[in-house]
Formats: sequence, C-alpha cells, structure tokens
Amino acid sequence: MIKMLKMTSQLGVHLVVAVAVTYAITGSLVLGGAIALIEPVCNVIAGHFHEKAWARLGPRTSSG
Repeated sequence: MIKMLKMTSQLGVHLVVAVAVTYAITGSLVLGGAIALIEPVCNVIAGHFHEKAWARLGPRTSSG
C-alpha cells in the first residue's frame, strides 16, 4: 500500500513539473496539461522497446 502511495505521489509531482515547465516555456496551461499526459505514455512505449532491445543483446561478458 505504501509503495502504491509513493508511486502515485511521484506521478503527481511529475505531472505538476511537466505542466509548470511547459507553461513557463509556452504560456499555455492546455499545452502543459497535454504534454504532461502524453509524455508518460510515450515513455512507457519507449521503455517497452528499450527492454526488448536490451534483452536481445543478451548477457555480454568482457574478455579483458
């Protein structure tokens, strides 16, 4: 339960920071909100493909 609360808190902080940064750059709360919601989804998708690529590399050992 504590772990879920921590994750929810981190998500909240992320969303506030994303909106604030985008608003500071563009002056648009709408754009800030959109980016704050779209960016995590893109990260999840990118993370999936990153994990697949990393798994494909397999364990590597150096012969040094």
